Amino acid sequence: MCEVFISADPQSYDSRTRSIRLHGVVTSIRLENLFWQVLEEIAQRDDMGVVQLIEKLYDELVAARGEVGNFASFLRVSALRYEALLAQGRIPADTRIAIRSLDAQAVLHALPRGWGRPARVGVTS
Repeated sequence: MCEVFISADPQSYDSRTRSIRLHGVVTSIRLENLFWQVLEEIAQRDDMGVVQLIEKLYDELVAARGEVGNFASFLRVSALRYEALLAQGRIPADTRIAIRSLDAQAVLHALPRGWGRPARVGVTS
């Protein structure tokens, strides 16, 4: 079992820090190379650079939640969600199809509980 994981290229789990300017404020984000690669793919699908994608995610997260919390962890989870949604066929594998062109509600419809979709207060399943 472990060979599936330990055979990964060590460069994929080396981390890299990028300095990014978010609305005039310089900040550093440290992620493993594999996460940077996934974020690059997501950005390219929507004709953006990684910095543009990160700024968009940051802005939308602030608008939706009012705060950011651990942004590097949020970016890791976003990359993992993207890969899992690809694997499930909820996001098309064709990278020419922009993420922004997808119906988010259809992509997220009926995700299993605990799969990163917050439970609604007062609703039981």
